[in-house]
Amino acid sequence: MEEDYVSTAANKPSDGTGKFLGGGQITANEEAESLNETNFNVSYRKNSSGHKLKEEVTCKDNSNYKTGLHHYHQDQRRMSLTSIVAVESPTSSSDAPIRRTIDLGHGSDLIYIQRFLPFQQSWTFCDYLDNHIPWTRPTIRVFGRSCLQPRDTCYVASSGLTALVYSGYQPNAYSWDEFPPLKEILDAIYKALPGSRFNSLLLNRYKGASDYVSWHADDEKIYGPTPEIASVSFGCERDFVLKKKKHEESSGENTTGDGGPALKRLKKSSRENHQQSLTLKHGSLLVMRGYTQRDWIHSVPKRAKAEGTRINLTFRLVL
Repeated sequence: MEEDYVSTAANKPSDGTGKFLGGGQITANEEAESLNETNFNVSYRKNSSGHKLKEEVTCKDNSNYKTGLHHYHQDQRRMSLTSIVAVESPTSSSDAPIRRTIDLGHGSDLIYIQRFLPFQQSWTFCDYLDNHIPWTRPTIRVFGRSCLQPRDTCYVASSGLTALVYSGYQPNAYSWDEFPPLKEILDAIYKALPGSRFNSLLLNRYKGASDYVSWHADDEKIYGPTPEIASVSFGCERDFVLKKKKHEESSGENTTGDGGPALKRLKKSSRENHQQSLTLKHGSLLVMRGYTQRDWIHSVPKRAKAEGTRINLTFRLVL
């Protein structure tokens, strides 16, 4: 299971200033208007009509980025969270979010939408989540010993569901009604994935380069044999890596996100396994479907240059 999510209010929330690094590709309409272009390296592209659009914005230096983000947060205080995911129809087809489908074979596939939520609204969500979610960093048990989970987490679920338990830890299930923006993000997912249904959510906060989740699969029985998991990322860009399991072992015991049985399977078959890697951008959506959890394991590894905070939401259906 993915232990990249669940946490306590023991950690002080961030002040929301200059902590979230990353950028990714955005259109001109999605860029935060309050950010001064002189603080960023900006590249451009042209749409089908020949209009010039901003393609990528990256920080020239951390101090300039903090200054721009500070002004951005001042403007964001005027925004209403109730309108956070209300996205206007694009003026041209080239402005619409691009949906990329990755066929992993044998009934497993991924959907990746890099610009799922607009850039400015994604920062509003990111700031809200960092400061209002009751994050905790629990103690878990791995191979008979206790250790601190290498990320913050929180769990939200509908009432009456089977309790989530992993590595000797059972997180408290918060109500959706306690955090209205989460339901707004979920509504946006339903628009992008017609026919999908989710009733639980694991949130994870990676506070820097040393926070991670190791090889695992979200193959708990409570999710059924072919779970659909929708993952939304905010803040610092992080690599998301998948490795193929050996087929005869893919339906074995459940895994953990901190070096459990899935890691053993990886070592046994590392030369034979295929690998896929994605850089998950700020405001992006990744969907794992079909037999991905049965046949693949995934991780968010440590990265020395990942100095900012990343917040990740994984929406799931408990059967």
